[in-house]
Amino acid sequence: MANKADIIIIGGGIIGSSIAYHLLHDGFSGRIIIFEKDGLYEFASTPRSAGGFRQLYTTVINMQLSKYSLQIYKDFSKAMAIDGEEVEIDFKQRGYLFLAMDEMMPNFERHLKLQNENGINSQLLQKNDLLNIIPELNIEDIAGGLFCAESGYLDPYSVMQGYIKNAKKLGAEYVYDEVDCLLTNQDQIKGVRMADGQEYFAPIVVNCAGAWASILSEKAGLPLPVVPLPRQIFQFDIEKPLQKYLPLTMDPTGVYFRHEGEKFISGYAEEIAPGINFKWRRSAFIENIWPVLANRIQNFENAKIERGWTGLYDFNTEDHNAILGEYPTMKGYFVAFGFSGHGMQQAPAVGKCLSELIRTGKYETLDLTPLRVERFAEKQLIVEDAIY
Repeated sequence: MANKADIIIIGGGIIGSSIAYHLLHDGFSGRIIIFEKDGLYEFASTPRSAGGFRQLYTTVINMQLSKYSLQIYKDFSKAMAIDGEEVEIDFKQRGYLFLAMDEMMPNFERHLKLQNENGINSQLLQKNDLLNIIPELNIEDIAGGLFCAESGYLDPYSVMQGYIKNAKKLGAEYVYDEVDCLLTNQDQIKGVRMADGQEYFAPIVVNCAGAWASILSEKAGLPLPVVPLPRQIFQFDIEKPLQKYLPLTMDPTGVYFRHEGEKFISGYAEEIAPGINFKWRRSAFIENIWPVLANRIQNFENAKIERGWTGLYDFNTEDHNAILGEYPTMKGYFVAFGFSGHGMQQAPAVGKCLSELIRTGKYETLDLTPLRVERFAEKQLIVEDAIY
């Protein structure tokens, strides 16, 4: 029947499409329908993200997710080629750098030890070593930095499209309409009702709706501590080019910057009210970012802002990490959201592992049970030592 499937996925962005792709690639032979309300992906979070990829985490589970995903992204262009045409994701492994003031160095030393123990090739740099990476860097108030040369940044939209095209090729059906609510019968998921009133049925529903996911879940009486949180990004150019291409660099103030082609993008974790809001303010760059940039790199003093945009985090208010797995009181209802800005980085590993959990009932490649729904009730939060 046209309105029946084996699996329904809500959200056809990078997470939903990675899960669909991995399910079909790994041998699932049932019918998968993906509902995506934004057919042009105009407001999807992935294309609006900064595209950073890092392994510099302080929890083992996040390190494992990034380490696995790094190997996938390194080979993504060739591995996801369709009919000989490669999926170019423009992965620039120029590194990821956290700058530190004196008081931050003991923490960074602890982070380094933990990362190295878990197979992450990070290194702690002294202040003068930083000039080998960014010759123009003002290190007057900087004591050193935590650096991972394997990390960097990529084109998130191309990664998302790579998963979408490959999922479609394997038989996933994309329907570009809005899901209004979940259909349930006591403790069993039944399907979804669309905004136009049409109903679709499946014994498994996976909620990957990103910044809109918790709104849908709450509507069904299945709450999770996730809110949509706007994040602004700005693109700018400068008069005098830098000597070298930048790693994605995080200033101690929370402002980050990196190259975008021959230009630059920057942003910061501003204090802002949660909500679905896509406005961006030039004044936020001038008042909060430009002074930091100009202080850190002299060439940035003459920055010319060219454009800006806002994307949404699906922000986990409890511990800022993904919520993955089956909802404990609703059989067949799986969630994969709350990434808080890490979705694109973790999409390959999450897709692979959720495919295993849905098909076999258990994780195989990585054990993602620390990110389970129940952790909030069980007071087993996954807290990063430093959140950016």
